[in-house]
Amino acid sequence: MFSPDSDGRRKLLMDRSAPGRVGTTMPPLDVPEQALPPADMLRADLDMPEVSEAELVRYFSQISQFNFSIDHNFYPLGSCTMKYNPKLNDEMAGLPGMAEIHPRQPAPTVQGALKLMHELQGLLAEITGMAGASLAPMAGAEGELTGMLMIRAYHLARGDTKRTAALIPDSAHGTNPASAAMAGYDVVTLPTDANGNTDLDALRAAVGDDIAGFMLTQPSTLGLFDTNITEVIRIVHDAGGLLYGDGANLNALLGRVKPGDLGFDVVHSNLHKTFTQPHGGGGPGAGAVMVNDRLLPFLPSPVVERRTDADGNESYDLASPPQTIGKMGAFHGNFGALVRAYSYIRTLGDSGVNAVSEDAVVNANYVLSQLKDLYDLPYDRTCMHEVVFSARNLKRDYGVSALDVAKRLIDYGVHPPTMYFPLIVEEALMIEPTETESRETLDQFIGVMRRIAQEARDNPALLRDAPHDTPNTRLDEAAAARRPNLRWRPQ
Repeated sequence: MFSPDSDGRRKLLMDRSAPGRVGTTMPPLDVPEQALPPADMLRADLDMPEVSEAELVRYFSQISQFNFSIDHNFYPLGSCTMKYNPKLNDEMAGLPGMAEIHPRQPAPTVQGALKLMHELQGLLAEITGMAGASLAPMAGAEGELTGMLMIRAYHLARGDTKRTAALIPDSAHGTNPASAAMAGYDVVTLPTDANGNTDLDALRAAVGDDIAGFMLTQPSTLGLFDTNITEVIRIVHDAGGLLYGDGANLNALLGRVKPGDLGFDVVHSNLHKTFTQPHGGGGPGAGAVMVNDRLLPFLPSPVVERRTDADGNESYDLASPPQTIGKMGAFHGNFGALVRAYSYIRTLGDSGVNAVSEDAVVNANYVLSQLKDLYDLPYDRTCMHEVVFSARNLKRDYGVSALDVAKRLIDYGVHPPTMYFPLIVEEALMIEPTETESRETLDQFIGVMRRIAQEARDNPALLRDAPHDTPNTRLDEAAAARRPNLRWRPQ
Protein backbone atom coordinates (compact mmCIF):
# COMPACT_ATOMS: atom_id res chain seq x y z
CA MET A 1 0.00 0.00 0.00
CA PHE A 2 1.24 3.47 -0.75
CA SER A 3 0.30 7.12 -0.84
CA PRO A 4 1.70 9.95 -2.92
CA ASP A 5 3.99 12.39 -1.12
CA SER A 6 4.16 16.12 -1.81
CA ASP A 7 6.23 15.82 -4.97
CA GLY A 8 4.07 13.09 -6.47
CA ARG A 9 6.25 10.09 -5.70
CA ARG A 10 4.79 7.03 -4.01
CA LYS A 11 6.06 6.28 -0.56
CA LEU A 12 5.32 3.13 1.41
CA LEU A 13 4.89 3.43 5.14
CA MET A 14 8.17 1.56 5.59
CA ASP A 15 9.88 4.12 3.35
CA ARG A 16 8.77 6.89 5.75
CA SER A 17 10.32 5.14 8.71
CA ALA A 18 13.02 6.86 10.76
CA PRO A 19 14.68 5.40 13.91
CA GLY A 20 13.20 6.64 17.17
CA ARG A 21 9.86 7.90 15.89
CA VAL A 22 6.90 6.65 17.91
CA GLY A 23 3.32 6.65 16.66
CA THR A 24 1.57 5.43 19.78
CA THR A 25 2.06 4.56 23.43
CA MET A 26 0.62 1.27 24.60
CA PRO A 27 -1.72 1.47 27.62
CA PRO A 28 -1.00 -0.51 30.78
CA LEU A 29 -1.71 -4.23 30.47
CA ASP A 30 -5.24 -4.94 31.74
CA VAL A 31 -5.17 -8.74 31.32
CA PRO A 32 -2.83 -11.36 32.81
CA GLU A 33 0.51 -11.53 31.03
CA GLN A 34 0.84 -14.69 28.98
CA ALA A 35 3.90 -16.85 28.33
CA LEU A 36 5.59 -16.46 24.98
CA PRO A 37 5.44 -19.27 22.39
CA PRO A 38 8.45 -21.64 22.16
CA ALA A 39 11.70 -19.94 21.19
CA ASP A 40 11.89 -21.73 17.83
CA MET A 41 8.63 -20.02 16.83
CA LEU A 42 9.88 -16.52 17.66
CA ARG A 43 11.77 -14.20 15.33
CA ALA A 44 14.91 -12.53 16.58
CA ASP A 45 13.70 -9.18 15.24
CA LEU A 46 10.69 -7.75 13.46
CA ASP A 47 11.32 -4.95 11.01
CA MET A 48 8.42 -2.57 11.68
CA PRO A 49 8.12 1.02 10.49
CA GLU A 50 8.95 3.73 13.00
CA VAL A 51 6.73 6.73 12.25
CA SER A 52 5.08 9.50 14.23
CA GLU A 53 1.39 9.53 15.04
CA ALA A 54 0.79 12.37 12.57
CA GLU A 55 2.49 10.44 9.76
CA LEU A 56 0.52 7.31 10.63
CA VAL A 57 -2.83 9.16 10.60
CA ARG A 58 -2.03 10.88 7.31
CA TYR A 59 -0.92 7.63 5.71
CA PHE A 60 -4.10 5.72 6.53
CA SER A 61 -6.30 8.73 5.75
CA GLN A 62 -4.70 8.98 2.32
CA ILE A 63 -4.96 5.29 1.42
CA SER A 64 -8.57 5.22 2.64
CA GLN A 65 -9.40 7.66 -0.16
CA PHE A 66 -8.09 5.27 -2.80
CA ASN A 67 -11.10 3.01 -2.32
CA PHE A 68 -14.18 4.11 -4.24
CA SER A 69 -17.57 3.91 -2.57
CA ILE A 70 -21.09 5.16 -3.10
CA ASP A 71 -20.38 7.75 -0.38
CA HIS A 72 -17.69 9.26 -2.63
CA ASN A 73 -19.42 9.65 -5.97
CA PHE A 74 -21.64 8.11 -8.63
CA TYR A 75 -21.35 4.31 -8.84
CA PRO A 76 -23.32 3.05 -11.88
CA LEU A 77 -22.17 -0.57 -11.67
CA GLY A 78 -24.80 -2.41 -13.70
CA SER A 79 -26.50 -5.46 -12.19
CA CYS A 80 -24.82 -4.73 -8.84
CA THR A 81 -27.22 -1.96 -7.79
CA MET A 82 -24.83 0.28 -5.91
CA LYS A 83 -27.55 2.51 -4.51
CA TYR A 84 -27.06 4.86 -1.61
CA ASN A 85 -27.50 3.13 1.74
CA PRO A 86 -29.51 5.27 4.20
CA LYS A 87 -27.57 5.74 7.42
CA LEU A 88 -30.77 5.21 9.39
CA ASN A 89 -30.59 1.54 8.47
CA ASP A 90 -27.06 1.32 9.85
CA GLU A 91 -28.25 2.94 13.07
CA MET A 92 -31.03 0.36 13.41
CA ALA A 93 -28.61 -2.53 12.82
CA GLY A 94 -26.28 -1.00 15.43
CA LEU A 95 -28.86 -0.89 18.22
CA PRO A 96 -27.68 -2.98 21.20
CA GLY A 97 -30.64 -5.34 20.92
CA MET A 98 -29.65 -6.06 17.32
CA ALA A 99 -25.86 -5.85 17.30
CA GLU A 100 -25.02 -7.45 20.64
CA ILE A 101 -27.06 -10.64 20.50
CA HIS A 102 -25.69 -14.07 19.60
CA PRO A 103 -27.22 -16.66 17.25
CA ARG A 104 -26.97 -19.35 19.94
CA GLN A 105 -29.02 -17.43 22.48
CA PRO A 106 -32.22 -19.16 23.61
CA ALA A 107 -35.24 -18.02 21.63
CA PRO A 108 -37.01 -16.46 24.65
CA THR A 109 -34.11 -13.99 25.05
CA VAL A 110 -34.22 -12.72 21.42
CA GLN A 111 -37.93 -12.40 20.77
CA GLY A 112 -37.55 -8.95 19.20
CA ALA A 113 -35.00 -10.19 16.68
CA LEU A 114 -37.10 -13.23 15.80
CA LYS A 115 -40.20 -11.07 15.40
CA LEU A 116 -38.27 -8.81 13.01
CA MET A 117 -37.20 -11.82 10.95
CA HIS A 118 -40.72 -13.22 10.89
CA GLU A 119 -42.16 -9.92 9.71
CA LEU A 120 -39.40 -9.58 7.09
CA GLN A 121 -40.25 -13.05 5.79
CA GLY A 122 -43.83 -11.88 5.38
CA LEU A 123 -42.90 -8.58 3.75
CA LEU A 124 -40.66 -10.26 1.19
CA ALA A 125 -43.31 -12.88 0.43
CA GLU A 126 -45.88 -10.11 -0.08
CA ILE A 127 -43.58 -8.03 -2.29
CA THR A 128 -42.81 -11.01 -4.54
CA GLY A 129 -46.29 -12.58 -4.47
CA MET A 130 -45.14 -15.80 -2.84
CA ALA A 131 -46.47 -18.02 -0.06
CA GLY A 132 -43.44 -17.98 2.21
CA ALA A 133 -39.78 -17.12 2.59
CA SER A 134 -36.51 -18.17 4.18
CA LEU A 135 -33.84 -15.66 5.16
CA ALA A 136 -31.12 -18.29 5.55
CA PRO A 137 -29.09 -17.85 2.31
CA MET A 138 -26.22 -15.46 2.90
CA ALA A 139 -25.64 -14.21 -0.66
CA GLY A 140 -27.34 -14.03 -4.02
CA ALA A 141 -25.44 -16.99 -5.43
CA GLU A 142 -26.35 -19.04 -2.36
CA GLY A 143 -29.97 -18.00 -2.92
CA GLU A 144 -29.70 -19.38 -6.46
CA LEU A 145 -28.27 -22.66 -5.21
CA THR A 146 -31.01 -22.83 -2.58
CA GLY A 147 -33.69 -22.37 -5.22
CA MET A 148 -32.28 -25.11 -7.44
CA LEU A 149 -31.87 -27.48 -4.49
CA MET A 150 -35.54 -26.94 -3.61
CA ILE A 151 -36.55 -27.64 -7.21
CA ARG A 152 -34.49 -30.82 -7.09
CA ALA A 153 -36.06 -31.87 -3.78
CA TYR A 154 -39.54 -31.22 -5.18
CA HIS A 155 -39.03 -33.47 -8.18
CA LEU A 156 -37.38 -36.23 -6.14
CA ALA A 157 -40.17 -36.15 -3.55
CA ARG A 158 -42.59 -36.93 -6.38
CA GLY A 159 -40.40 -39.79 -7.58
CA ASP A 160 -39.49 -37.91 -10.74
CA THR A 161 -35.82 -38.86 -11.14
CA LYS A 162 -35.44 -38.32 -14.87
CA ARG A 163 -35.20 -34.51 -14.68
CA THR A 164 -31.48 -33.94 -15.01
CA ALA A 165 -31.20 -30.63 -16.89
CA ALA A 166 -31.78 -26.92 -16.20
CA LEU A 167 -32.51 -24.30 -18.86
CA ILE A 168 -30.57 -21.03 -18.61
CA PRO A 169 -30.58 -18.08 -21.07
CA ASP A 170 -27.35 -16.89 -22.65
CA SER A 171 -27.81 -13.51 -20.96
CA ALA A 172 -27.86 -14.98 -17.44
CA HIS A 173 -25.64 -14.00 -14.55
CA GLY A 174 -22.61 -16.29 -14.55
CA THR A 175 -23.60 -17.70 -11.19
CA ASN A 176 -26.80 -19.21 -12.65
CA PRO A 177 -25.15 -22.06 -14.56
CA ALA A 178 -22.74 -22.56 -11.68
CA SER A 179 -25.62 -22.87 -9.21
CA ALA A 180 -27.49 -25.30 -11.47
CA ALA A 181 -24.38 -27.43 -11.88
CA MET A 182 -23.73 -27.44 -8.12
CA ALA A 183 -27.30 -28.65 -7.62
CA GLY A 184 -26.49 -31.58 -9.90
CA TYR A 185 -28.04 -30.43 -13.16
CA ASP A 186 -26.75 -30.37 -16.71
CA VAL A 187 -26.99 -26.85 -18.13
CA VAL A 188 -28.86 -26.21 -21.39
CA THR A 189 -28.27 -22.71 -22.76
CA LEU A 190 -31.10 -20.88 -24.54
CA PRO A 191 -30.47 -18.04 -26.99
CA THR A 192 -31.90 -14.53 -26.80
CA ASP A 193 -34.04 -13.41 -29.73
CA ALA A 194 -33.56 -10.22 -31.76
CA ASN A 195 -35.72 -8.21 -29.36
CA GLY A 196 -33.81 -9.26 -26.25
CA ASN A 197 -36.43 -11.78 -25.10
CA THR A 198 -36.27 -15.53 -24.56
CA ASP A 199 -36.25 -17.26 -27.95
CA LEU A 200 -39.58 -19.16 -27.83
CA ASP A 201 -38.74 -21.52 -30.70
CA ALA A 202 -35.52 -22.54 -28.98
CA LEU A 203 -37.40 -22.99 -25.70
CA ARG A 204 -40.03 -25.23 -27.29
CA ALA A 205 -37.29 -27.32 -28.86
CA ALA A 206 -35.41 -27.65 -25.56
CA VAL A 207 -38.17 -28.59 -23.12
CA GLY A 208 -38.84 -32.23 -22.40
CA ASP A 209 -39.37 -34.63 -19.54
CA ASP A 210 -35.71 -34.24 -18.55
CA ILE A 211 -36.04 -30.50 -17.76
CA ALA A 212 -36.20 -29.71 -14.04
CA GLY A 213 -36.62 -25.97 -14.41
CA PHE A 214 -35.74 -22.72 -16.08
CA MET A 215 -33.56 -20.10 -14.35
CA LEU A 216 -34.69 -16.73 -15.68
CA THR A 217 -33.78 -13.19 -14.67
CA GLN A 218 -36.75 -10.85 -15.07
CA PRO A 219 -35.99 -8.21 -16.17
CA SER A 220 -32.95 -9.69 -17.86
CA THR A 221 -29.35 -8.59 -17.50
CA LEU A 222 -29.93 -6.68 -20.73
CA GLY A 223 -32.12 -4.41 -18.62
CA LEU A 224 -35.20 -5.57 -20.54
CA PHE A 225 -38.54 -6.94 -19.40
CA ASP A 226 -39.08 -10.24 -21.22
CA THR A 227 -42.39 -9.66 -22.98
CA ASN A 228 -42.61 -13.40 -23.73
CA ILE A 229 -42.74 -14.17 -20.02
CA THR A 230 -46.27 -15.60 -19.77
CA GLU A 231 -45.69 -17.92 -22.72
CA VAL A 232 -42.28 -18.92 -21.32
CA ILE A 233 -43.86 -19.91 -18.02
CA ARG A 234 -46.69 -21.80 -19.71
CA ILE A 235 -44.26 -23.82 -21.84
CA VAL A 236 -42.06 -24.75 -18.89
CA HIS A 237 -44.96 -25.63 -16.59
CA ASP A 238 -46.69 -27.70 -19.28
CA ALA A 239 -43.47 -29.72 -19.55
CA GLY A 240 -43.48 -30.34 -15.79
CA GLY A 241 -40.62 -27.95 -15.02
CA LEU A 242 -40.47 -25.15 -12.46
CA LEU A 243 -39.55 -21.48 -12.89
CA TYR A 244 -36.68 -20.05 -10.87
CA GLY A 245 -36.49 -16.25 -10.80
CA ASP A 246 -33.12 -14.57 -10.31
CA GLY A 247 -34.21 -11.57 -8.24
CA ALA A 248 -30.96 -9.64 -8.50
CA ASN A 249 -32.90 -7.17 -10.65
CA LEU A 250 -35.89 -6.84 -8.34
CA ASN A 251 -35.39 -3.06 -8.26
CA ALA A 252 -37.37 -2.71 -11.49
CA LEU A 253 -40.39 -4.67 -10.23
CA LEU A 254 -41.07 -3.41 -6.69
CA GLY A 255 -44.72 -2.52 -6.30
CA ARG A 256 -45.34 -3.08 -10.03
CA VAL A 257 -45.07 -6.78 -10.82
CA LYS A 258 -44.99 -9.74 -8.46
CA PRO A 259 -43.00 -12.71 -9.78
CA GLY A 260 -45.40 -15.07 -8.02
CA ASP A 261 -48.34 -13.57 -9.92
CA LEU A 262 -46.49 -14.15 -13.19
CA GLY A 263 -46.08 -17.83 -12.31
CA PHE A 264 -42.56 -18.11 -10.88
CA ASP A 265 -42.21 -20.93 -8.36
CA VAL A 266 -39.19 -19.59 -6.49
CA VAL A 267 -37.32 -16.29 -6.54
CA HIS A 268 -34.40 -14.99 -4.55
CA SER A 269 -33.72 -11.39 -3.65
CA ASN A 270 -30.32 -9.83 -3.13
CA LEU A 271 -31.28 -7.85 -0.04
CA HIS A 272 -27.88 -6.16 -0.22
CA LYS A 273 -28.85 -4.72 -3.63
CA THR A 274 -32.55 -3.93 -3.51
CA PHE A 275 -32.86 -3.29 0.21
CA THR A 276 -29.62 -1.36 0.87
CA GLN A 277 -27.22 -3.51 2.83
CA PRO A 278 -23.84 -1.90 1.99
CA HIS A 279 -21.88 -4.34 -0.15
CA GLY A 280 -19.28 -2.37 -2.09
CA GLY A 281 -16.51 -3.83 0.03
CA GLY A 282 -17.47 -7.37 -0.79
CA GLY A 283 -20.26 -8.12 1.66
CA PRO A 284 -21.85 -9.31 3.70
CA GLY A 285 -24.89 -10.07 1.56
CA ALA A 286 -28.25 -11.75 1.98
CA GLY A 287 -30.04 -13.88 -0.60
CA ALA A 288 -33.48 -14.54 0.85
CA VAL A 289 -35.63 -17.02 -1.10
CA MET A 290 -39.38 -16.79 -1.57
CA VAL A 291 -41.50 -19.72 -2.80
CA ASN A 292 -45.03 -20.62 -3.79
CA ASP A 293 -47.15 -23.27 -2.10
CA ARG A 294 -45.65 -26.25 -3.92
CA LEU A 295 -42.12 -25.47 -2.70
CA LEU A 296 -43.08 -24.21 0.78
CA PRO A 297 -42.30 -27.56 2.51
CA PHE A 298 -38.77 -27.57 1.06
CA LEU A 299 -37.55 -24.20 2.35
CA PRO A 300 -34.09 -24.27 3.97
CA SER A 301 -34.01 -24.25 7.73
CA PRO A 302 -34.47 -22.44 9.90
CA VAL A 303 -37.51 -20.30 9.27
CA VAL A 304 -39.11 -18.18 11.97
CA GLU A 305 -42.59 -19.21 13.11
CA ARG A 306 -45.09 -17.28 15.20
CA ARG A 307 -46.86 -19.29 17.89
CA THR A 308 -49.85 -18.45 20.06
CA ASP A 309 -50.52 -20.15 23.39
CA ALA A 310 -53.87 -20.92 24.97
CA ASP A 311 -54.01 -17.46 26.52
CA GLY A 312 -53.43 -15.71 23.20
CA ASN A 313 -49.81 -14.76 23.93
CA GLU A 314 -47.56 -14.67 20.87
CA SER A 315 -44.00 -15.91 20.71
CA TYR A 316 -41.47 -16.60 17.97
CA ASP A 317 -39.17 -19.54 17.43
CA LEU A 318 -36.95 -21.18 14.81
CA ALA A 319 -38.42 -24.13 12.97
CA SER A 320 -37.64 -26.52 10.13
CA PRO A 321 -40.12 -27.02 7.26
CA PRO A 322 -41.33 -30.63 6.96
CA GLN A 323 -39.27 -31.54 3.87
CA THR A 324 -36.52 -28.96 4.29
CA ILE A 325 -33.40 -29.15 2.15
CA GLY A 326 -31.48 -28.42 5.36
CA LYS A 327 -29.20 -25.60 6.42
CA MET A 328 -27.42 -23.29 4.00
CA GLY A 329 -25.06 -21.98 6.68
CA ALA A 330 -24.08 -22.37 10.31
CA PHE A 331 -26.89 -20.14 11.56
CA HIS A 332 -29.76 -18.26 9.91
CA GLY A 333 -28.47 -15.56 7.59
CA ASN A 334 -26.53 -12.34 8.03
CA PHE A 335 -28.67 -10.73 10.69
CA GLY A 336 -27.35 -7.18 10.27
CA ALA A 337 -28.30 -7.27 6.60
CA LEU A 338 -31.78 -8.45 7.54
CA VAL A 339 -32.22 -5.61 10.01
CA ARG A 340 -31.25 -3.06 7.36
CA ALA A 341 -33.65 -4.57 4.82
CA TYR A 342 -36.49 -4.53 7.35
CA SER A 343 -35.72 -0.93 8.31
CA TYR A 344 -35.64 0.13 4.65
CA ILE A 345 -38.96 -1.48 3.76
CA ARG A 346 -40.76 -0.20 6.86
CA THR A 347 -39.38 3.30 6.37
CA LEU A 348 -40.53 3.43 2.74
CA GLY A 349 -43.98 1.94 3.21
CA ASP A 350 -46.21 0.98 0.27
CA SER A 351 -45.84 4.23 -1.65
CA GLY A 352 -42.10 4.39 -1.09
CA VAL A 353 -41.55 0.83 -2.29
CA ASN A 354 -43.50 1.68 -5.45
CA ALA A 355 -41.37 4.79 -5.97
CA VAL A 356 -38.15 2.73 -5.89
CA SER A 357 -38.95 0.94 -9.13
CA GLU A 358 -40.55 3.99 -10.74
CA ASP A 359 -37.52 6.20 -10.12
CA ALA A 360 -35.01 3.49 -11.03
CA VAL A 361 -36.68 2.89 -14.39
CA VAL A 362 -37.09 6.61 -15.13
CA ASN A 363 -33.42 7.26 -14.33
CA ALA A 364 -32.18 4.44 -16.56
CA ASN A 365 -34.34 5.52 -19.48
CA TYR A 366 -33.19 9.12 -19.07
CA VAL A 367 -29.57 7.99 -19.41
CA LEU A 368 -30.56 5.87 -22.41
CA SER A 369 -32.22 8.81 -24.15
CA GLN A 370 -29.24 11.10 -23.64
CA LEU A 371 -26.48 8.74 -24.80
CA LYS A 372 -28.01 6.59 -27.54
CA ASP A 373 -26.76 8.98 -30.24
CA LEU A 374 -23.12 8.42 -29.25
CA TYR A 375 -22.98 4.80 -28.01
CA ASP A 376 -24.48 1.79 -29.74
CA LEU A 377 -27.72 0.48 -28.26
CA PRO A 378 -27.95 -3.24 -29.07
CA TYR A 379 -31.65 -3.44 -28.18
CA ASP A 380 -33.34 -0.15 -28.97
CA ARG A 381 -36.38 -0.36 -26.71
CA THR A 382 -37.50 0.94 -23.36
CA CYS A 383 -35.24 -0.45 -20.66
CA MET A 384 -35.99 -1.15 -17.04
CA HIS A 385 -33.65 -0.24 -14.17
CA GLU A 386 -30.43 -0.47 -16.20
CA VAL A 387 -29.35 0.18 -19.76
CA VAL A 388 -26.77 -1.79 -21.74
CA PHE A 389 -24.80 0.21 -24.29
CA SER A 390 -21.99 -0.99 -26.52
CA ALA A 391 -18.71 0.75 -27.33
CA ARG A 392 -18.31 -1.28 -30.52
CA ASN A 393 -18.82 1.84 -32.65
CA LEU A 394 -15.95 3.57 -30.82
CA LYS A 395 -13.77 0.49 -31.20
CA ARG A 396 -14.59 0.19 -34.89
CA ASP A 397 -14.07 3.86 -35.73
CA TYR A 398 -11.35 4.97 -33.28
CA GLY A 399 -9.83 1.85 -31.72
CA VAL A 400 -11.31 2.75 -28.31
CA SER A 401 -12.71 -0.17 -26.30
CA ALA A 402 -15.25 -0.40 -23.49
CA LEU A 403 -12.30 -0.90 -21.13
CA ASP A 404 -10.79 2.38 -22.33
CA VAL A 405 -14.05 4.22 -21.70
CA ALA A 406 -14.28 2.70 -18.23
CA LYS A 407 -10.70 3.63 -17.35
CA ARG A 408 -11.23 7.20 -18.53
CA LEU A 409 -14.32 7.53 -16.32
CA ILE A 410 -12.04 7.04 -13.32
CA ASP A 411 -10.23 10.28 -14.20
CA TYR A 412 -13.57 12.06 -13.91
CA GLY A 413 -14.26 10.61 -10.45
CA VAL A 414 -16.96 8.21 -11.64
CA HIS A 415 -16.84 4.49 -10.91
CA PRO A 416 -16.87 2.52 -14.19
CA PRO A 417 -20.05 0.67 -15.13
CA THR A 418 -20.02 -3.08 -15.58
CA MET A 419 -17.97 -3.99 -18.66
CA TYR A 420 -18.22 -6.86 -21.13
CA PHE A 421 -21.40 -8.20 -19.56
CA PRO A 422 -23.84 -9.54 -20.62
CA LEU A 423 -21.52 -11.68 -22.70
CA ILE A 424 -23.85 -11.60 -25.69
CA VAL A 425 -23.23 -7.85 -26.15
CA GLU A 426 -19.95 -6.91 -27.78
CA GLU A 427 -18.00 -4.21 -25.89
CA ALA A 428 -20.85 -3.96 -23.36
CA LEU A 429 -21.21 -1.09 -20.92
CA MET A 430 -23.98 -1.88 -18.42
CA ILE A 431 -25.14 1.26 -16.58
CA GLU A 432 -27.45 1.19 -13.57
CA PRO A 433 -28.11 4.66 -12.13
CA THR A 434 -30.45 3.36 -9.35
CA GLU A 435 -33.34 5.35 -7.91
CA THR A 436 -31.21 7.21 -5.37
CA GLU A 437 -29.39 9.48 -7.85
CA SER A 438 -30.58 13.00 -8.60
CA ARG A 439 -31.18 14.58 -11.99
CA GLU A 440 -28.10 16.75 -11.40
CA THR A 441 -25.88 13.70 -10.83
CA LEU A 442 -27.22 11.99 -13.92
CA ASP A 443 -26.65 15.14 -16.00
CA GLN A 444 -23.05 15.31 -14.79
CA PHE A 445 -22.52 11.65 -15.71
CA ILE A 446 -24.13 12.10 -19.10
CA GLY A 447 -21.89 15.10 -19.73
CA VAL A 448 -18.81 13.05 -18.87
CA MET A 449 -19.87 10.18 -21.14
CA ARG A 450 -20.44 12.61 -24.00
CA ARG A 451 -17.07 14.22 -23.36
CA ILE A 452 -15.38 10.81 -23.44
CA ALA A 453 -17.05 10.01 -26.77
CA GLN A 454 -15.66 13.29 -28.10
CA GLU A 455 -12.20 12.43 -26.74
CA ALA A 456 -12.38 9.08 -28.51
CA ARG A 457 -12.79 10.94 -31.78
CA ASP A 458 -10.24 13.69 -31.13
CA ASN A 459 -7.54 11.95 -29.09
CA PRO A 460 -8.07 8.17 -28.77
CA ALA A 461 -4.62 7.70 -27.22
CA LEU A 462 -5.84 9.70 -24.19
CA LEU A 463 -8.40 6.97 -23.50
CA ARG A 464 -6.13 4.06 -24.29
CA ASP A 465 -3.63 5.29 -21.65
CA ALA A 466 -6.25 6.17 -19.01
CA PRO A 467 -6.53 6.56 -16.10
CA HIS A 468 -4.06 9.41 -15.71
CA ASP A 469 -4.87 10.86 -12.27
CA THR A 470 -4.79 7.80 -10.04
CA PRO A 471 -2.03 6.34 -7.82
CA ASN A 472 -1.87 3.38 -10.21
CA THR A 473 -2.32 4.02 -13.92
CA ARG A 474 -3.03 1.36 -16.55
CA LEU A 475 -2.05 -2.04 -15.20
CA ASP A 476 -1.31 -5.26 -16.97
CA GLU A 477 -4.52 -6.82 -15.69
CA ALA A 478 -3.72 -10.35 -16.83
CA ALA A 479 -0.37 -10.29 -15.04
CA ALA A 480 -1.94 -8.71 -11.94
CA ALA A 481 -4.43 -11.56 -11.74
CA ARG A 482 -2.00 -14.38 -12.49
CA ARG A 483 1.20 -13.11 -10.90
CA PRO A 484 0.19 -10.69 -8.15
CA ASN A 485 2.98 -8.97 -6.24
CA LEU A 486 1.67 -8.76 -2.69
CA ARG A 487 4.88 -8.41 -0.73
CA TRP A 488 6.85 -5.26 0.12
CA ARG A 489 10.57 -5.49 -0.42
CA PRO A 490 13.12 -2.83 0.45
CA GLN A 491 14.73 -1.00 -2.43
